[in-house]
Amino acid sequence: MKILFDQGVPAPLRRWLSDEMVATAAEQGWSHLSNGVLISTSEEAGFDVLVTTDRNLKYQQNLSHRKMAIAVVLCPAWPVLKQRAEEVAMRIRSLGAGAYEEI
Repeated sequence: MKILFDQGVPAPLRRWLSDEMVATAAEQGWSHLSNGVLISTSEEAGFDVLVTTDRNLKYQQNLSHRKMAIAVVLCPAWPVLKQRAEEVAMRIRSLGAGAYEEI
C-alpha cells in the first residue's frame, strides 16, 4: 500500500505504518499543489491513500469516482495523536479504494 501524507499530518505517524510505503507531499515535491490537483497527481503516481488534516476537503472537492482512499486526521496534534497512533494506522490500512474516513 502506498500512502501519501499531506501537509500538517505529523510525520512520526509513519512509524506505525512501517509495513507500508509512506511519503509526504513535501518529499514528492507536491507541497505547492492545491487539493484537487494533489489528489489527481497522487492517484496517477499510484498512491492508494491520502492522509490529510483538511476537514473541508469533502466540501471543496468532488470525491466520487476517486480511486484512492482519503483519511482525514481530525486531531493532528502529535501529543494527542501519538496516544491513538496504532488505532489510526489500523484504520488507514483498512481503507478501500475510494473510501473517505474521518479519524
